[in-house]
Amino acid sequence: MYARRRHVYFLLMGGCLFLFVAAWAVVRLWSVPAAVGMCVVAMVIPPVAAVIANRRGPEDRWWDDPSGDPKSDEWWDELDGRRRPHQ
Repeated sequence: MYARRRHVYFLLMGGCLFLFVAAWAVVRLWSVPAAVGMCVVAMVIPPVAAVIANRRGPEDRWWDDPSGDPKSDEWWDELDGRRRPHQ
């Protein structure tokens, strides 16, 4: 579900930008420590957003794709326990 991860990423990054801009455009007029706190929270959001955007879901089976080499695919299937070896 690439689209869902992308939407969550942009939502988090939009929240990050909102916190940063709001902290120094509005909140600093009333409380500088609160503005600094908002920036600290905004600083933590981008790494979290990157982890969420790059996370693989159970439907993303890129490591199970066949390589095209029948001997290699048979060997990996045997190692993964998906098929019994031919005897």
